[in-house]
Amino acid sequence: MKKSELRMFCALSVLSAAVPAFAQEDETASEPEDLIIVTGAPFAETEDEILTGTSVLSGEELARSAAATIGETLRREPGISTTFFGAGASRPIIRGQGGDRIRVLDNGIGSIDASSASPDHAVAVEPALAERIEIIRGTSVLRYGSSGSGGVVNVIDGRLPSEVPENGFEGAIRGGVTSVDDGSETAGGANFLLGTFGDLSLVGHASFALRKAGDYDIPGFAESSLLRAMEEEEHEHEEEEEEHHDHEEEEEVRDTLENSFAETESFTGGLSLIGERGFFAIAAKSSGTTYGIPAGHDHGHGHAEEHEEEEDHEEEEHGHEEGGVFIELDQTRIDFNGRFEFLSGPFEAVQLFGGFADYEHTEFEGPGEPGTVFSNEGHEVRLELVQTTRNGWRGASGIQIRKRDFSAIGEEAFVPPSETEQYGIYTFQEWESGPWHTEGALRYENTEQSNPTLGLVKTFDAYSASVGAAYHFSDHVMAGLTGYRTERAPTTEELFSNGPHLATGQYEIGDINLGKEVATGIEGVLRMHNARAGVTLNVFYTDYRDYVYEADTGLTGADILMAEGEMDEEELEEFGELAAFQFTAADAVFTGFEIEADAKLAEAGAFMISGDAVIDYVDAEVDGGDTLPRIPPFGATLGVNAESERLFLRGEIEYSAEQDEVTEFELPTDSYTLVNLYADVTPFRDFENVTLSAALLNATDEEARVHTSFLKDEVPLPGRNVRFSVTYRF
Repeated sequence: MKKSELRMFCALSVLSAAVPAFAQEDETASEPEDLIIVTGAPFAETEDEILTGTSVLSGEELARSAAATIGETLRREPGISTTFFGAGASRPIIRGQGGDRIRVLDNGIGSIDASSASPDHAVAVEPALAERIEIIRGTSVLRYGSSGSGGVVNVIDGRLPSEVPENGFEGAIRGGVTSVDDGSETAGGANFLLGTFGDLSLVGHASFALRKAGDYDIPGFAESSLLRAMEEEEHEHEEEEEEHHDHEEEEEVRDTLENSFAETESFTGGLSLIGERGFFAIAAKSSGTTYGIPAGHDHGHGHAEEHEEEEDHEEEEHGHEEGGVFIELDQTRIDFNGRFEFLSGPFEAVQLFGGFADYEHTEFEGPGEPGTVFSNEGHEVRLELVQTTRNGWRGASGIQIRKRDFSAIGEEAFVPPSETEQYGIYTFQEWESGPWHTEGALRYENTEQSNPTLGLVKTFDAYSASVGAAYHFSDHVMAGLTGYRTERAPTTEELFSNGPHLATGQYEIGDINLGKEVATGIEGVLRMHNARAGVTLNVFYTDYRDYVYEADTGLTGADILMAEGEMDEEELEEFGELAAFQFTAADAVFTGFEIEADAKLAEAGAFMISGDAVIDYVDAEVDGGDTLPRIPPFGATLGVNAESERLFLRGEIEYSAEQDEVTEFELPTDSYTLVNLYADVTPFRDFENVTLSAALLNATDEEARVHTSFLKDEVPLPGRNVRFSVTYRF
């Protein structure tokens, strides 16, 4: 029996044994509070009404999980891994899917940045300001477009208020420090009533986040033992000069990961006009981030050494490592959101969402050495009509418009300037009848990808559909099944790339002949919960036709440059040794499962003892049995909580299995087990709005490497970290 089959069998056996206990009615226990989800459908739904994998982080749970990047914040959620590119850039991967197949939303509208183009590009969303993060796993989320075919992450930060704050003013401010990187963070936000005008109220919003962190500590060497062994073997078989040996020894990094610093600032202001029948809100946000690229792109840049002496004083002044590559990112963004409710008629309400952003980041080879500049000017608007509920039937239909004007200018611009225009129409319908819940969705999408440099325009028409049904056996047990077929147009990077991409160590080549990527699959869900325990199982199978991924061509950048007649010696020296990868379409299959469980275990004095577990697994293969690169391994997180009126304690074990099912060009990754400890206390009876929080992360100082990261063999996760924060709510 294969490992994947064994894990699936064990998971299903545990759940099968648990079903009878949940099927029995518990008349004495109070019902658990319904969790309302706003991302999965055009109207708010409870968790039991959503037929694909769903997770929500909010409140103290979000505060405990919060990290500098959205990827690291969500890493312990079921089915989620991360592109981890150091402390500054980390994008979520859902069920082995990343890049353009995962949509990261900022209050329901795309992040409008360059994060899906490369894993070293940060997501322009600030986790420190989030009030709530919703994750919808799976392919059936057609509301947000085909680029969310693998899942959607929606970060909701409250800057577009839809309700008048209680007592006219509410908010919070938090300050914290971390030991692993000598870091500090301050964040706060508030909604406040500015005035009333008849039946209308004007509400203001203001928020900010400031973070500064130096290079972080690591447990041992930056390079993995396997990579160091390979390099040592390679050196033993080469005749090298003694000074070259000395140079190699000087460059070996341990204990602290060089060039892993990160600094962020974000400021937001907004206004909302709120009435009995709806609201309209508008907000502006300005954010900037500067972060280092550990193991950065200095893949032998000869010119860096020429300017080394001239830049020593500048590097010391800026605090950046000598020769280290770093990125400066800036985004200015305006968002609006509105809802108007009708008094009668076929429609209950109309909803409007929109965002406009101007994004730019510059990659510096060192202080004073600007390199490639990436920019993205874009907007996204979505208008929805919500139907009036009749005889258990409700639904909504909408239109969506997205535009992206993207450019990369510089010697490492692996993708030419391009424009993307996308228009979509969709409908979402559902019907409730007794214990049955059924739903379906349709979407048509037209995407136009333009390459002005080559004078090329590619147009794609994509049709997607999903249908699902759930049966509620009782108030405690629900089972559902969803089938889907989605079509996704290739991105401009997949079509037009042609150049060195030093962040990933590849010479990337697009394919202008790529067609639509088609995913067909099913997902099953089983949810069982009562007042004392809950278990959720999600199982999925997705069959891709013409799945787009980067395949090793066996060539180098020099081969490509010479074939194209590009004989520039400097380019050949800098980029010639990069392995050439081409975006290729092949059939592929993704299968896997996620399990979430929690239970109240016992009462010990004033404390309620509870436990929880998350287990996930994904397997991915292209036609012919080859394994796709950077697929996350089997993972599990187990936690035990002790909670009283004023004190919360949590111990957590995070396990990631060895990943030895790898492609020819990647190395296997060792397993790791991280121990995390948390404590939250409300120490003052007269000031219950003050919370002191402490955490000991990676308590055993374990070496941990994220297999889904391009830099996994050069950039480990941080070592032991003591974190302390104070939160004041008003």
